[in-house]
Amino acid sequence: MNFCSQCGNPVAQRTLDGDTRPRYVCDHCHTVHYQNPKVICGCLPVWEDKVLLCRRAIEPRRGFWTLPAGFMENGETTPEAAARETLEEAAAPVDIGDLYAIFNIRHINQVYLMFRANLKEGVFGVGEESLECRLFTEEEIPWDEIAFPTIKRSLYYYFDDRKKGEYPFRMRDIELDFRRTHEVVKGDNS
Repeated sequence: MNFCSQCGNPVAQRTLDGDTRPRYVCDHCHTVHYQNPKVICGCLPVWEDKVLLCRRAIEPRRGFWTLPAGFMENGETTPEAAARETLEEAAAPVDIGDLYAIFNIRHINQVYLMFRANLKEGVFGVGEESLECRLFTEEEIPWDEIAFPTIKRSLYYYFDDRKKGEYPFRMRDIELDFRRTHEVVKGDNS
């Protein structure tokens, strides 16, 4: 950040008295600019024994498959954000269920909230951010073409839980392993 969004003057980064982290501060109007993680809301839309996936039409990971998810907007709840993203990406109205998983991704300052959901009457289409949308059984999931570790982990959890008939809530940290240049889930051996 170079300039204050309140008055347009230059900002400087420093740690304020009583704080432990450096913040961008405007010396002119004294506004402190806090930078916080982005919240991504999405869902696992299910119809019968299948899960709805979208092939991404945008970067990052264009052409790879994902569950519908995206950045939460101001003025909406997390379930509303998950439902909106599903409607935008897959033209799919859903009944949002329970919060299923939270993924903390510190290295990119994001928090994913994934909800279980049911497709209303199995209706879906293709939104502007998707190349195609399709229902998949577990055996049909293109595992090597899944866009993000959060999505792959959500799908693993779902199919495993479905076999057990129980859907416990999970919270996991996903961190980038720079030595191996891939992401790992901390505290999770599954």
